[in-house]
Amino acid sequence: MCKKSNLGVLGAAGGIGSALSLLLKLQPHLVSEIRMQDIDKSMLGIAMDLSHINTPVTVQGYTGGTQLKDALKGADVVVITGGISKVPVMTRENLLAPNAIIMRDLAIACSELCPNAIIDIVTNPVNSCLPIFCETMGRLGTLNPTKVIGVTTLDVTRIQTFIANMKGLDPRQVTCPVIGGHSLVTMIPLLSQCKPHINFSENETEALFNKIRTAGDEVMKAKRGNGTAQLSMAYSAAYFIFEQLKAMTGKPDVVQCGYSMNNIHKTEYFSSKLLLGKDGIIKDLGLGKLSNFEKEKLNEAIPLILKDVETGRKFLKER
Repeated sequence: MCKKSNLGVLGAAGGIGSALSLLLKLQPHLVSEIRMQDIDKSMLGIAMDLSHINTPVTVQGYTGGTQLKDALKGADVVVITGGISKVPVMTRENLLAPNAIIMRDLAIACSELCPNAIIDIVTNPVNSCLPIFCETMGRLGTLNPTKVIGVTTLDVTRIQTFIANMKGLDPRQVTCPVIGGHSLVTMIPLLSQCKPHINFSENETEALFNKIRTAGDEVMKAKRGNGTAQLSMAYSAAYFIFEQLKAMTGKPDVVQCGYSMNNIHKTEYFSSKLLLGKDGIIKDLGLGKLSNFEKEKLNEAIPLILKDVETGRKFLKER
């Protein structure tokens, strides 16, 4: 029988966190307990509501910072979804000030309460939030970079859907890695590595790049400013976590794209194909062969990722 995992979901009262928790509740073969935590007072009611769903996954709710330790202690995986969400007039850079404080404080808490847990960061801006989290743990001597991952699966979910829609395919049968970072210009779908192999025209390539890079803003616009992409983000995070949990139970050859700290790429932090295992990242699988167009986009993205990483470091230096 495969070992099941205890998961802490932080920011679980929000649109992403609550939807993600619902999806986790439906996977009793992988999940034994979900510990939902949020500063929002509705958290206990949301957890109670979820607990009434008839699967054997246990659900506990914790509210306020004082109960954070109960949500974290003994967790196998911690998923961070909390923080301020982007609104139409806000850039990802504007998000950093409030969310950086959350990242720092949660890194301190995880260092104390669950230093061996795998940490999945959903909170934006991921390009800066993950460096803040990693380097806070580094200061405390608890960092294992193979166990801290920025969840960028939404980019993969979207590009596979957009490719399928363009070419009349079943999106479940399309795979396409997305590398770089998790922001407007830093995400780079590797259309040349798409499976099944597809020849895209220059116009189709440009259209797909533009569509994936504006998808988040288009959702906010369609929602008239009332929230970000929550359902697709929750689904994508859940998909990543399920694959991660399978790897933790010993399933071989689990590969997912994710943003992580590494020494392979020029930026120190980079999203690429990761081989996952029982204790997190086994290996960064690199970039593979890129088209000239993808190389051009990568060269454009690298200085922007470096800037995002440095912005996160600057926050830590000032505090």
